[in-house]
Parts: sequence; C-alpha cells; structure tokens
Amino acid sequence: MVLPEGKYNIKAVSQMLGVQAGTLRAWERRYRIIAPVRNEAGHRLYTEEHVKILKWLIQKVNKGFTISQAINLLENSGLVNDTGSQPLAEGGQDRELAEKLVNSLLQFNENQAHEYLNHAFSLYSIDKVAIDILGTVLVQVGELWEKGKITSAHEHFTSSFLRSRIGHIMYTLPTNSYLPKVLAVCGPNESHELGLLIFTLYIRKQGFEVIYLGSSIENDDFDVVIEQIKPKFLFLSCTMIYNLVETLSLVDRLKADYKDIEIGLGGHAVSFLESEKREQYAAHLLGSTREEWDSWLDARLK
Repeated sequence: MVLPEGKYNIKAVSQMLGVQAGTLRAWERRYRIIAPVRNEAGHRLYTEEHVKILKWLIQKVNKGFTISQAINLLENSGLVNDTGSQPLAEGGQDRELAEKLVNSLLQFNENQAHEYLNHAFSLYSIDKVAIDILGTVLVQVGELWEKGKITSAHEHFTSSFLRSRIGHIMYTLPTNSYLPKVLAVCGPNESHELGLLIFTLYIRKQGFEVIYLGSSIENDDFDVVIEQIKPKFLFLSCTMIYNLVETLSLVDRLKADYKDIEIGLGGHAVSFLESEKREQYAAHLLGSTREEWDSWLDARLK
C-alpha cells in the first residue's frame, strides 16, 4: 500500500484555511477524520485530499454547523475521507459488542467471537476497535481472572485469540519511512503483553515502524537491541504490580545510558504509582486513553 504524498506543513495549511494550527491538531486527535503523514523530523505533512476535507469542514462550520455535526455530515456524504472508517454507530453499540465478545470468549466459542469482532471492524475504525472494544475486553477478562471468577484456561484462550487478531491487523498496516523507529517490549519479568499489543497497534496506525518484542527480555539484551535498531521511542509495559520497582529501575538505567531515546511507560501497574513516584516519572507516563497517547506523542514530535 503506497502512502499519499504530503505536500503542506501545518503552518501552510493553517494560513491557507485561516484556522489555527492548534485547532487542526485538536480536530485530528479528537475526530480522526484525517491522518497527516510525517516527514523524517516527525512533522505533519498534509496531502491535497487532507486540505480538501478540511476546507469542506470549515465551509460547514462557517454556515453554523458545529465541527462534530460537520464531521457527521462528511462521514455520510459522497466526500470520502482517508481513514477508511465507516460512520460510527450510535447508542453504545461498541459496549454491547465488547460484552458479547467477552461472553463468547469465556464460552470458548471462537467462531462467534470472530463474527462479533468482524462486525465491530465493519462499524468502527481500527483505533476504536482496538482501544475501546478490545481494551474493554482485556480489562474485563483480567479482572475476572484476578478475582478467581474464571480459570487460567479462559484467560489463556482470550489472550491467544486477541493476540492473533491484533497481530494480524498490525502487520497489514503501512508504515512511513520518514518516521522514527519504535521499540515495544514488556518490562522485566512481565509476560502479560496484550495491553502493550493494543498500544502498539495504535502506534502502527500512526505510521510508525514498530519492532514488537512482547514479553520481557533479559536486561542486558536491551542494549544489544537498542544499538542495532537505534529507536527514537522505547515503550515499556508493566501489568503486575510486583514488577513495577524493577521496571522503574530499568527506565532509570536506560534514560541515563540513552539520552536521545524517548521512553514511554504504561500498563495496569502504573496506575498504582504513589503521587511522589508519579511526579518523578511524569515525563514517561503514557496514560490510558487515546487522547493521552496523542498528547504524549505530539509533545515529542513537534
């Protein structure tokens, strides 16, 4: 799949359309209506099609529509956007699909689970399915397992199903050679990789080339991999609270040894950081929502 050629930077588009650059970035983050490519410095480059879409939206806003109303019109009009997503369904259907997917997986009904997931992809963008639906499934099944309400067999089956589907989608997405490389791996002693896999899918959707290692590797091996890959971003995931201290120690070491690498930290265990530690590692905390991920990346790509 060939990526469209970006021609205009955000300053040029802002001047061309009479819209503040911050507004353009906010529309992109919140509504996902366009996805500018990035150059080798990480700056947005807009295509002719992007400008056409933005101009159409601005015309509607100038006629009295809100931006959300204009985007709803766009998704249902003959003007095709470049995200490839279908108009979003209303009425909480995403939550209903997540519940049905959980139930089918806990009944070991793989065929039905595939049907529900295929239906979700027919309604929503890849980002929404991965983060809002599969993320919900992951949290629900994890909580049920921790509380002893399901067996390890249920948890393993669900993990295997999600890992297979997410992995297949991830490696079909195009990458932008101008964007820096990314390394994604679980923290020390971590084997729970699905949260990291969902985040990696989000990153791949932005066009980044991601070297995904999954479960934790030996600490000394980090240096070998980093020297060979030379990533700009390193994302670590920590799910189990008892692995958090060692994961933070790894962040400290890597930050000291590789000052040019941006290190992001996420995962269930991170939410249990005490306020002092949260402040200490604030620059590395990715958050748990798409908006927080967008903000973290944008602050380092401007």
